[in-house]
Amino acid sequence: MLEAFLNNKPLYYDEIDYTRMPRIYEKIKTSLKLPQIIHLVGTNGKGTTGRFLASALVARGFDVGHYSSPHILEFNERIWKNGANVSNAALEAAHEELLRLLSSEDADALSYFEYTTLLAMLIYRECDYVVLEAGLGGEYDATAVFDNILTLVTPIDFDHEAFLGSNIDDIATTKLNAVKSAAILGVQKHSQVAKIAQEIAQKRSLRLASYNEYIDASDAVKIAQISEKLALAEYLQNNLKLSIAALKFLGIEYKAEDFFKAKLFGRLSRLSENILLDVGHNTLAAHSIAKSLEGEKYTLVYNSYKDKNYTEILRILAPVVESVALIFVNEERIEKPTLIKAAAQRVGLECREFEKIEAEKNYLVFGSFSVAETFLREYYHG
Repeated sequence: MLEAFLNNKPLYYDEIDYTRMPRIYEKIKTSLKLPQIIHLVGTNGKGTTGRFLASALVARGFDVGHYSSPHILEFNERIWKNGANVSNAALEAAHEELLRLLSSEDADALSYFEYTTLLAMLIYRECDYVVLEAGLGGEYDATAVFDNILTLVTPIDFDHEAFLGSNIDDIATTKLNAVKSAAILGVQKHSQVAKIAQEIAQKRSLRLASYNEYIDASDAVKIAQISEKLALAEYLQNNLKLSIAALKFLGIEYKAEDFFKAKLFGRLSRLSENILLDVGHNTLAAHSIAKSLEGEKYTLVYNSYKDKNYTEILRILAPVVESVALIFVNEERIEKPTLIKAAAQRVGLECREFEKIEAEKNYLVFGSFSVAETFLREYYHG
């Protein structure tokens, strides 16, 4: 079974063999039929940008796949096709086929994400379009081995520095080197991202544009309609604009209604009247959340991986947080509670262990997919 097979693979590596995926893909590429691929790279916003675009394409009558990661509750969330997560039966059939294509040595060697990426492409082979999100990387990401017609670049910021670099120039270069032929830049926090993109485009004769070059007055009217219908925060509106720019690049007409079923769960999702949940886990996500919730106060249900800048994240969120409730997450990458409590105190926030939801308080659940999964499985039964 697929679940047992993937459970034998580590989810995370201290070092990554960047030659493995291209080498193994080369052996089986003639057996894979590739649709037209729109690749997404960036630090934040890939999930919602991808779902906006994929949902609109489905509404326009196309056969569409959307590949994202990680999942919150079920693995099937990673492989979405024509409006629904893939079935267990389809996953098992694709798994059996992929094992027949690969040697046992190669099947065992592939990482969890690499194997899942190939699995998705088998399921998507009859699609017209596939919206394919990179994992943590860019040019060396498993998703970068496939040819694509367009790369969408969501906001780039600090994250996964151990693999991507310790400054924005290095991180942006790694992500932007994934561009194959054409790219559209979304809203960027750092001005050097556009500069690096222009340098790479000129050097490799790539087609490069900013999202706002595609957005006109009629689009602005539709964006307002969609934003009102879906109650989109400003950062989600920026992701919507990038997806609309992609449609216009592809020459596809659209209506506002094409996006009405597009909101992706876990992105400032309202679970109940007093509970918001967001799977953001870095400083850029924290800035977006703080701006969206300005003027309000929440109990922050939080935890963090050791490699995240949780002190800075808590500092950014502090204006919208009255106290921190530290949720227990059973994962070895999670930071020691004493260190997170000390970080909260440094930025002036009281921090205690999370116990339960109280009806009279407002809650923001924030701090990675693992935090979201733990909260939904163990504490929320709405």
